[in-house]
Amino acid sequence: MQRRAWVEPVLFGAAFVAVHAALWWLTTVSANLPLGDVTITYRRWIETGQQSHFWVGVDEAWVYPILAIVPMAAAALGGVAAIGTGWLVLVVLLDAAACLLLWRHRTWVGAARVRVVWWWLVFLLALGPIALGRIDSIATVLALAGVAFVATRPAVASVLFTAAAWTKVWPAALVGVLALLRRGRRRGVVVGALVTTALIVLVDVLYGGAPYLFSFIGEQGGRALQIESPLATPFLWAAAAHVPGAAVYYDREILTFEVSGAGTHAAAAVSTPLMALVVLAGVVLALRAVRRGASRTQAAPLLALVLVAALVATNKVGSPQYIGWFAVPVVWGLVAGRPSARRFLPLALLALPMAFLTQLVYPGYYDQVLTVQPWILVVLTLRNVLEVVVLVWGVVELVRLGARGRARGSLASAAPSSRSRLEPGRMDA
Repeated sequence: MQRRAWVEPVLFGAAFVAVHAALWWLTTVSANLPLGDVTITYRRWIETGQQSHFWVGVDEAWVYPILAIVPMAAAALGGVAAIGTGWLVLVVLLDAAACLLLWRHRTWVGAARVRVVWWWLVFLLALGPIALGRIDSIATVLALAGVAFVATRPAVASVLFTAAAWTKVWPAALVGVLALLRRGRRRGVVVGALVTTALIVLVDVLYGGAPYLFSFIGEQGGRALQIESPLATPFLWAAAAHVPGAAVYYDREILTFEVSGAGTHAAAAVSTPLMALVVLAGVVLALRAVRRGASRTQAAPLLALVLVAALVATNKVGSPQYIGWFAVPVVWGLVAGRPSARRFLPLALLALPMAFLTQLVYPGYYDQVLTVQPWILVVLTLRNVLEVVVLVWGVVELVRLGARGRARGSLASAAPSSRSRLEPGRMDA
């Protein structure tokens, strides 16, 4: 008996409400303030702006691109005292909008086709309250909305990716992927990105923010090793082993926990060059694969994955919400056709325990991370290893895609010569 058309939407709607209700509840009961950035830091920024007319990013340097102030201000429309509730309402509504845009997209699981939004719901639940409680939530949902338009309206995808990048920098990598690997309508991609950027810059300049337009670059550049980053892992173990000089401390300027000890400054210094090297390698491998005949449709999500994984695995910051970024290239890969879906399905499954381990680290047992308890360091180390595994997997798959493209190209070039040998014989007959 054929399933009624309304059953799946109703089931999904109920699941969406249940998952977001659970995440909302977790933000209120979990230890270690998973919504603390919103209710403390974002609130202070908006309160200062409203009362003193002194806005971060406009009147002083800021750690985020200027568009990030918009959702923070929107969350405070009901009053800064209720900014936490306003923020959660805003993120849930944006998540719902992204689900509506992605609803028509399905992915292959064996012989069956399944809507990709089901995977995203499970991923959000695995990641926990941090999936709602940071500015990254806004950038990620904008980027996911962009994925819904990649195949049909790349210019719209470019606009959404660019808006996401002016909220939190990392989606700029997705604009680069579209510009590099989009065969047709590339002009629309570039124009969409430039027009969006021009409008944001124009508004910022009119409000007097020109001196601090790119201040977020310098603000991030001076950071030391944040404790959750993969590069900090050996130093955390050194602190747990009571190695002299190795310790966790709180940076009051950046408002985050970092690790000190012999070698930490060198590790932090090498982070950016290492990231740039991996990003460049990913771009070269993707272009090489396409030049050898690989499908651009399949290469694009792989390159997006490598870039996002590089930004996470080689980053000296490593905040827990960064794991949410992986949803974008995974969804992109799952909806990019059957070969891509088959390739990305194992990665989609791997992303779930990686997200859950992140929830255990923060907010679950973050206080024990700060006191370098060995059992939670094992959890954090495993999570960080999975980040590196994802990066290596993406690089290997790009190499394999290029090799398969070259093999197909060789077969195609050999085919005409075979026909030329056969046709004279047939004519002689």
